[in-house]
Order: sequence, then C-alpha cells, then structure tokens
Amino acid sequence: MPVSEAPADAADLAARPGSARWGATRPLPALNGGEAVPAEAAPEDGSGRRVAAWLCGGAVLLAAALFWLVRGALIDDAYITLAYARNLATGPHWGLIASEPANAATSPLNILLLGGATALLRLGGEVDPVAGLGVVIVGSALAMAWWWGRIAAALRLPPLAPALGVALVLLNPLLLSSTGLEVLLIPAVLIGMLAAAIRGRPVAFGVVAGLAVLTRLDLVVFVLPLALSSAALRRGLPRAVGAAVAVSLPWYAWSWWFFGSAIPDTFAIKTVQRAFGPWSFGNGPLDLLNRNPLSTIVSFGPAVLGIVGIIGWAVAGLPWRRVVRPDLVPAVVLGTAGVAYYAVYARLGVPPYQWYYVPTLVALGTSLCVLLGVALRQRPAVRRAVALPGVALVACFLAGSVVVNVRDGVPWKMPPLFGNWSTPDGYATIGRQLGQRVGDATVISPGEIGALAYFCECSIVDAFSDRGRAVPLIEARLAAAGPATRALLELNYRRLDRDQQPRPAEYRLIWEAETVTGPDQWSSWSPSAGSGRFRLEAIPAG
Repeated sequence: MPVSEAPADAADLAARPGSARWGATRPLPALNGGEAVPAEAAPEDGSGRRVAAWLCGGAVLLAAALFWLVRGALIDDAYITLAYARNLATGPHWGLIASEPANAATSPLNILLLGGATALLRLGGEVDPVAGLGVVIVGSALAMAWWWGRIAAALRLPPLAPALGVALVLLNPLLLSSTGLEVLLIPAVLIGMLAAAIRGRPVAFGVVAGLAVLTRLDLVVFVLPLALSSAALRRGLPRAVGAAVAVSLPWYAWSWWFFGSAIPDTFAIKTVQRAFGPWSFGNGPLDLLNRNPLSTIVSFGPAVLGIVGIIGWAVAGLPWRRVVRPDLVPAVVLGTAGVAYYAVYARLGVPPYQWYYVPTLVALGTSLCVLLGVALRQRPAVRRAVALPGVALVACFLAGSVVVNVRDGVPWKMPPLFGNWSTPDGYATIGRQLGQRVGDATVISPGEIGALAYFCECSIVDAFSDRGRAVPLIEARLAAAGPATRALLELNYRRLDRDQQPRPAEYRLIWEAETVTGPDQWSSWSPSAGSGRFRLEAIPAG
C-alpha cells in the first residue's frame, strides 16, 4: 500500500489520532513501502530527546578527543586556512599573507568561523588559530549530531543508525588527515539539508543550503537535487530559494565587487593543474590504495557500500513490485548526488587532492546509515539478510579506522594519508627560521606554501597569496574553456583587474630531492617525498 510522507517531527506524529506516540499500535512501513509490518515499540518523546542528547554529547567528546589526536599533524593546505583565519582575526584582512589580499580561500564559511573563533579566543590573550580550529571542529560535530537526531526522529530510525552515521564521519582517516580544511563543515551542512528535506522545512533548508554554498560553492551539486526531493520543499521552493540567497549572496556579491570574482581563485589554479603525473581525481583513489591500502579501504568502503544500498533500494522499489516510500527519497537523492559530484570532478580533471573526495564519501555514507536504520525496523527476514550484514560491515570499517588512527602512536606526528614534502614539525622549523632569515623581504614559494606562510609570517608568494600571480592562471583557464563555460567565467571575471602585476620578490625558495650542502638550506623528509632540501636563493636585481 502507498505510504505517505513522514511527519515533520515527533511532536507532529504524536498529535495525530491513533499514533500512540510512536507506539507498537502504529504499523511501520516497509523499506520501500509495500506491505506494512508491525512496528517494534518506538521511543516516547522523552526517550527520543535522551537519545539525541546522548548522540550530541558523544559527538562533542569524540570530536574533542580527535582534535587532540590530530592538532599537531595538520597538512600543508590546512595551514593556508589557518593563515587566512589569523589575518582575519587580527587584521581584519582577507589573505594568506598579511601584505597582500587574496581570493584563494575555497571555503569562505570555514575562514569566517575560524577567524571568529580565533578572535574570541584572542580576548584571553594569545592569537591561536589552531585553538580556534578546535572550537569549529567541536561545533561542527555537534551540529551534525543534532541534525542526525532530527533525521532519526522523523524516520523513526533506531539509535544505532545516527550513531553509525556520526562515527563514520568523525573516525574516517581521510577526513581526519585533512583536518583544518572544511571537511567537517561539509558533513554538517549536507546532513542539515537532508534533515530539512526529510522534515519538509523549506526555510530551514534554504538557510542550510546557503551555508552549504558558502562552505563550498560546488556543493550546489547537492542543493538542487535535495531541493526537489521532497514534496513539501517543492511546494515551498520560493521560500527556500529566498532563504538561501539571503544567506549566501552578501558574501559572493562582496567578493565579486572587491576581488573581481565571486568564485575563489582556486577554481582556476586547481583546474589548470589537471593532474599529478598519471593521477587525476577520477583515478586518484587507486593511487591512495597503492600507497595506503588499509586507510583507503576503511575511508572509501562505506561509500561503496552506500552505492550497493542505493541500488538495492531502487531495485526493491521498481514500480511493478512496490511503491517507493517517499520519506526515504531525500536520503537516496543525497547519495546519488554524491556519485554525481564525483562525476563532475572527474570531468573537470582536477588533481586528486584527498579532501575533494569528502562530499561523496559523506553523502554515500549517510545514505547507507539511513537505509540500514530503516532495514533494522523490518521483518526478521529483512533484518537477517540485509540489515545485520550491513551493520557488521560498517562495524568492520569503523574498527579498521580506529586501527589506522592509532597504529602509529598518539597524538599524531603526521596523518596516515599524507603527501607533503616535509613533516608538519619540519615545516614549522623551516618556516620560523625562514622568517628570521628574510625579514621583510618577499620570497617565491617552492610550491607548498601553507605551513611556510603560517610559521614564517613573512611575504611568501605564489598564486594562492598574490593576485598578480593568479591572473595568468585565470587567463589560461578562460582560454581552455568551451563557449558556454567561457561566457559564464567572463561574466564572473568582469570586474577582475587583469593588469595586476606579481609582487616583486628578492628570494626564491626551492625544494630539491638532494641533501643539504651549504648555508640557506634546510633538510626535509616525508613518507611520500623522501629526503630532500629547501634551498633559498637570491633573485638578481632586474
């Protein structure tokens, strides 16, 4: 029999005649509609609140513990974000280095939150963006857990489903290896949009959708399908659009006016890079698998299982067999959009930066946990054949994640997935000594700039910190674009000052796979690059 959309929330359900407050007298729909089966005793409203409280409390404690684990082992790109946050908190100034404005922050919301947290903590004395990062991590985990609680209440999922969903995000080695970037904001906003879609809240959806495109503009790949996945959202689409525009437009309008581009310069920088040798985004997981088998398996495994779950849901809901349960459509759409996101990035041909995979992993993992939660409420045959094996596999992935996260000791000295030229401690030492050596002079970066800029606190430049060096890459991206894409990019860059010149530099820092042989050189080592050196050379006048 057809199943109507899920009620907006527990209170709405409890108020309906005969609902018995989620009790056993109300039949529970099957996974894809079909014949209803008797429900297990569902929690009272107070029990639901207690479950949500435990979920949020556990997420906060786990996030705090994981921040302690990773805070000394941040990758180079994380320090780009932290340098932006420090300059915003102390400036206010939007840029990687204090001497130049820049538009290479992919996640404006992450910078704004980090800068705000750093500024608040600054009232207590020291400027510490890493401590601000801890605040943002814990806050993101809390928001994610709270929205998971709303999803569980609306769909009447057992507590195990949201607990698995939160754990799959927080313990994922790939996400932890990218801490400092927007990798926890992404799951927070994706799960927030899913909660609003399932509960049929157009304005709430619009607000979170606005935050999503401020987290990463490319998350619009998720916004559009989710906005159409629920009948209530479709009816309230004008309100959802209005809320999303009100939240996101001020930033993008300011960026377009002030920087000459609404989209960050990283779009041009990364798409011009194309690949790292034979490895691009599309085949990048194979490279990760070759270099870090266990870390890659436990990071990507739940997403693969999520694809299997979505296919199974679709097959079970074929029109000539069953009626698709409407309140599950947003969860399936989220996972499907995760696959579409992967396809879009593969088509763009960008390098396989590990954090680029986070939206897909989170979307598919979330869909998986929702479907497993629904399956756990089905008749015993479904539980034995589908739910329990799925939960067992997820438990194996989580156990493997724990092993990966602790096997090299705690707290981390470097992440399990790491591709920089020097360790975090090595970069900190080199950066501080470089700052003392060059003073107020300008240095051209060797190619990795984040940690050096953060610890050097000097004028170190490349396309990420100097708009004059970004303009040629923007022009190259425009030249390579097709007619439709080029027209859109030309509109975006209409106000760009294309006559900006690179900041004059007195020094150049070079990384080489050689040993130290003289002054102004620093040795380096990392698992991916091996032994090498950073060599500072003066640039002749003129």
